[in-house]
Amino acid sequence: MTITGTDTTTRGVLAAIREGERFVLVTHENPDGDALGSLVAMQAVLKALDKDSVMFIAREEFPLPYEYAFFAFDGLVSDIPADLTGRTIVFLDCGNVDRNAVDVGAALIVNLDHHHDNTCFGTINHVDVHASCTAEIVWDLMRGLDVALTPQIAEALYVGLVTDTGRFMYENTGPRAHVMAADLIEAGVDVHEIYRRLYEGVPEPKLALLTRALAHVQRFDGGRLTMARLTREDFELTGAEESYTEGIIDHLRAVQGTKVAAPRRRCPCAPPTVRSTSRSSRARRTAAAIARPPASPPRWIRTSSSSSCAMPCRHSSTADRMSSSN
Repeated sequence: MTITGTDTTTRGVLAAIREGERFVLVTHENPDGDALGSLVAMQAVLKALDKDSVMFIAREEFPLPYEYAFFAFDGLVSDIPADLTGRTIVFLDCGNVDRNAVDVGAALIVNLDHHHDNTCFGTINHVDVHASCTAEIVWDLMRGLDVALTPQIAEALYVGLVTDTGRFMYENTGPRAHVMAADLIEAGVDVHEIYRRLYEGVPEPKLALLTRALAHVQRFDGGRLTMARLTREDFELTGAEESYTEGIIDHLRAVQGTKVAAPRRRCPCAPPTVRSTSRSSRARRTAAAIARPPASPPRWIRTSSSSSCAMPCRHSSTADRMSSSN
C-alpha cells in the first residue's frame, strides 16, 4: 500500500494491528523525544490489546539521553527477536530504511511517520505530513482501536508532542496539536513535571559543550546558513556525551537572517553529522535536499555499528540533523 497519510492507510494500519498477534516496535537511531515517546506509547497500546509486543533498541544506542531516563521501557529488548519474520514490524518516526539495525526480510512492515521525505519503505505506509509529530499519529490510532488513554500512554505521547513541536513553538504546531495536548492533560499529564524532566537539571558538561559550540559559529551565504563546529576535542575536554548536542540547533536558528542552521560534529572514523529540526515546509525541503544521502536499498543495513570510534557518539544520518527556519 503506497498511498500515504489517508483514511485508507489509517484503516490499513488499524486492520494490521487488530489482526496481528506478534509485533516488534522500532524507531530511528539516536532516538529523540518523539521517537521514544511514540515507541513507549505504542507498546502500551498493544499491551492493552493483549498483543505479544516488544520494543527493540540496539545496544549501541545506550545510554539513552538523560532527559528520557524516567520512561518505563517495559518490554524493551536489545537483541533482534529470533521470530522477527513472524512478527509485524512497526517503524515509528523513521524517515528512511537506513535508520535501524533491523534487517526486515519479508516481514509485514507498518511505517508510521510524519516527515514529508519519508521513503515509504513499508508494506503499509501511513505517513501523515500534516501531523505535528509521530506521537499524534499514535494518539489517533489509539482512539481508532478504542484503547483507553491511561496516564502512562498520555505521558509518553506528551513527551513526543512537546519535544517535536519545540514546546509548541515550531510551525508544525497546528490546532490539532493543542487539542491533543488538552486531551493528554485531562488524562493526568503533569505539565510542569514533564517540563522539569526534559528541560531542567542540565548536566554541567552539556553547558560546557554549548559554550564551545557558540564559540565556533560561522555564517555563510549572507547569513542564511548558520553553522557551529564541534570537534572530538570539544567532547573530550568537556566530558560531554553526543546526546548533549540536543538544543544547540535552537540557538543557531534564532540568529537573525538564518534560514538553515546546522551544528556539525566531526568524528575521525565516521562522516560528519548535523543535528536539527525544521520550522517551515519550504525550508524543510531545502534542508532535506541538501542533506539527504542517495536512496538506499530496500533493506535496513546498519553500517556504523562496527565502528571503533572512541568518541562518545552514536552516528546518525545527515538529513535528520539539519534545521531550517523562516
